[in-house]
Amino acid sequence: REQNITKAAETLHVTQSTLSKQMMNLEAQLGKQLFIRGKRKITLTDEGNFLRNKGQQILELMSSAESAFLTEGEIITGDITIACGETAAMDFITENYRKLHEHYPNVKLHIHSGDADTVMERLDKGLADIGLLIGSIKQEKYDYLNIHQNDVFGLLMPQDCELAQEKIIPIEMLKSLPLIFSEQTFLGHQNIDWFGINYHELNIVATYNLIYNATFLVEKGVGYALCLDRLVNTVGRNLTFRP
Repeated sequence: REQNITKAAETLHVTQSTLSKQMMNLEAQLGKQLFIRGKRKITLTDEGNFLRNKGQQILELMSSAESAFLTEGEIITGDITIACGETAAMDFITENYRKLHEHYPNVKLHIHSGDADTVMERLDKGLADIGLLIGSIKQEKYDYLNIHQNDVFGLLMPQDCELAQEKIIPIEMLKSLPLIFSEQTFLGHQNIDWFGINYHELNIVATYNLIYNATFLVEKGVGYALCLDRLVNTVGRNLTFRP
């Protein structure tokens, strides 16, 4: 994090020589180079980044386990971790958490946003208590609850484009448009039964995993983003959504 051994030693309250020795001992123990030692800064190798990520996951699991045992008398405390994709259904989740928090103010909510792969990975590794997903799930592996919230698919487009004059975009029209797709849809991780078009018939010019950065491509006229409604605040921007 510090990228400097002197600053890192100060943060850890150890001497620079002690920290350097610990770093070398760790590399010797694992048989891998973990650090790239430059003249002015230290960076991580691929193996170093892998170890850091695993260490972070271990710390999160420890924190979650500790919070599960923290109680003061009859006061309920703890943490709820939700991994979720981008969906307006989060309005339902957050409203229910608001009600919960009124009764149990010592319970904290932690939200990790990502695509479906990220959500499933956090569930599999025990880093999330709840996963919010769109579409089907592996029912044999998880307990699940259908929250009966509906999302609307459509196209995000420049507000001043000709297509914005339409109220609804026919699916067949997608064949003639440059499209910006979610990686999950593009790679087949989400089954969109209603789509009814072979992916090879489409002109997919870009993909995204979270919609926000893709909105700039839309504004620049690169393509039309297939996404869910209510995810992008179009106020003050040259953007509009059509189902």
